[in-house]
Amino acid sequence: MNPKKLGRAVLVALPFLVVLILALVLAGTLSDRLPARLSTHFSATGEANGYTGRTTFLVLTALVPALLGACWTYMAVRGRFHGRAYDGFTAAGYATAAFFGYLTTVTLLANVDTAGGAPGATFTMWHLVGAFGSAAVAAALGHFLAKLLPALPDDPEAAAARGGARIPLADGEVAGWVRSMTSWWLPGTALATVLAGVVLTFALRPVTGLPLMVLGLVLLPYSRPNVTVDRRGLIVSGLLPWPRVHVPLERIDTATSRDVKAVAEYGGWGYRVRPTRSGVITRSGEAIVARLENGRDFAVTVDDSATGAALLNTLVDRRRGRS
Repeated sequence: MNPKKLGRAVLVALPFLVVLILALVLAGTLSDRLPARLSTHFSATGEANGYTGRTTFLVLTALVPALLGACWTYMAVRGRFHGRAYDGFTAAGYATAAFFGYLTTVTLLANVDTAGGAPGATFTMWHLVGAFGSAAVAAALGHFLAKLLPALPDDPEAAAARGGARIPLADGEVAGWVRSMTSWWLPGTALATVLAGVVLTFALRPVTGLPLMVLGLVLLPYSRPNVTVDRRGLIVSGLLPWPRVHVPLERIDTATSRDVKAVAEYGGWGYRVRPTRSGVITRSGEAIVARLENGRDFAVTVDDSATGAALLNTLVDRRRGRS
């Protein structure tokens, strides 16, 4: 592994490792003083109104930071973080770890010595302020530590994109390009939501399942979105005209076609926003990646992305009077 990326991976994993170790130490130290069922849900007044088995709670307390840390580390190793993009990514990881660590620690401490007739655990809303405050402090620390590492060089693909492919158009000639974005999870999610609503309607009562049925029916028209490149710019839409994502030509500097990694680069699927990029990501694979005038990237995964990117470059050149 590249030594620079190894150092970045270690820095990203560090807060989650600290939270994991703290959870294990507290669980081992306080195990004899915790009740069989821990208070884990509290009302607005701070009184407990929900409980979780001690073993289940302790397993989740250790498992969540381990999984979050693994995800953040994977993205640090496999993601594309050129320039200072890594700083914000690291800060977000530190904030997430601190927020979760604060809440689980306070919950454990609140349950100490609450068995055998002792007063029950309480959790005041001020603890939420403390959790957000801890997250803010941790984010600042993560951002500071990340800036101590040298920035990776600018993305070579972005530099090469300026000389990317074009589609020749004669003066006055009009062209457009439309493709559907293929994925299995979009229609699957919409149908599953509708079915869940139907099951809840018959199993419980209509008022329970109706919201899910409506949500699923709203999602269905957007389960196979279309990508359009024309004189208006880059547009991602469903069968209905709204909502849609529109990136006009005047905001685009250049476009290229390349493979993107959904998890490593964008943290998942759907409409994604990252420190230096955003996009509509339905899968890993080829995508149109538009470098915007403000330096950010907007990506949309779609087949035949090379043609779409080439036409987008031609239209941007035409708008600016470049041949």
